[in-house]
Amino acid sequence: MVVGTMARVPRDTYWSWGLYDSLIVVIPSLDIVAARAGKSLNKARNSNYKSIEPFIEPIVLSVMQMGGRTAAPYPPSPVIKGIEWAPADTIIRRASGSDNWPITWGDDDNQYTAYGDGWGFEPKTKKKLSLGIAKIIGSPPDFRGINIRTDSGERIGQGAKGAKASGMLCVDGVLYMLVRNTGNSQIAWSADHGENWKWCDWKFTTSFGAPTFLNFGKNYAGARDNFVYLYSHDSDSAYEPADRMVIARVPKDRIIKRDDYEFFKELDDSGKPIWTKDIHEMRAVFINPGRCYRSGISYNVGLKRYLWCQTIYGKDDMRFKGGLGIYDAPQPWGPWTTVFYTENWDVGPGETSSFPTKWISNDGKTCYLLFSGDDCFSVRKGVFNKNDN
Repeated sequence: MVVGTMARVPRDTYWSWGLYDSLIVVIPSLDIVAARAGKSLNKARNSNYKSIEPFIEPIVLSVMQMGGRTAAPYPPSPVIKGIEWAPADTIIRRASGSDNWPITWGDDDNQYTAYGDGWGFEPKTKKKLSLGIAKIIGSPPDFRGINIRTDSGERIGQGAKGAKASGMLCVDGVLYMLVRNTGNSQIAWSADHGENWKWCDWKFTTSFGAPTFLNFGKNYAGARDNFVYLYSHDSDSAYEPADRMVIARVPKDRIIKRDDYEFFKELDDSGKPIWTKDIHEMRAVFINPGRCYRSGISYNVGLKRYLWCQTIYGKDDMRFKGGLGIYDAPQPWGPWTTVFYTENWDVGPGETSSFPTKWISNDGKTCYLLFSGDDCFSVRKGVFNKNDN
């Protein structure tokens, strides 16, 4: 089975497929075992899985509708059985009218972030920026944001016409920023905590339309190796969804060198990743057909899990209404399982979200989600429930 072939069918689905399209279908995450016998569904007599989707998908949808469930693209997490969100009226919202908010934990113990299509924190900038830089001091509920004015880092332009940050990272005291809408994306860096920026003279021109960095601890402390990892939906545009997510990696001291980037190709027989220098050989590390969009990812050291927050692409204005998926894995490349999934969160999830590593408790259970809902720097407390086994 090619994982992710059927858009509405969970990833843990498997089946036996016999003569005349006799089927036995098993879906552990929905407690489904279904059998079929009868006339052939596959008139073309080929192995295209779309020919049996009309049988499998209605079963999935009927079970979900009866149970009031939505179809997460991956089975439940074996480590985290869910998250309890603080009431919606406790959400802290600052910097109204500004969105995006990728964030990283700096070497000076402050966090650094970037906003788009707005004016940042109070006192707001006089001119609306497509890309502005800010510093976050403290922790919820007593944090404050300070705009960092920088001629070399700021950009102007509305929507897709303006450069916008999609990823932030601090390594060895240097801030790195992934910037989208530059055809496709670009990297800038600052050695003085955001006051002055330099820009790479190359860009990602294939895929990586809205890339983000994997964040570890303070100043990249606790990283699993000497690489930096980048994630994006597999699209040239930040505004078009994709069927899959992809990963690149680069030595942490070579982030501004394009020739040193490698791309995830596949897992070998022992489950170890194979990397390639050729971006055209890159393959999916996560699949959710037509729903892959913008995201943020960080490592939860207490739970020893990578947490990937993804906005679920839909037709609604995601600032005010939409879906949110949170997935976890033991390695940066998976295997991915579902912590939380809804196609209609109780508040607008915004177009980006992440768990800032500074705001995760030592045991990993208490965290704060930073998201761009309501076009704000929005912060909501959550508590992870661990599986007893």
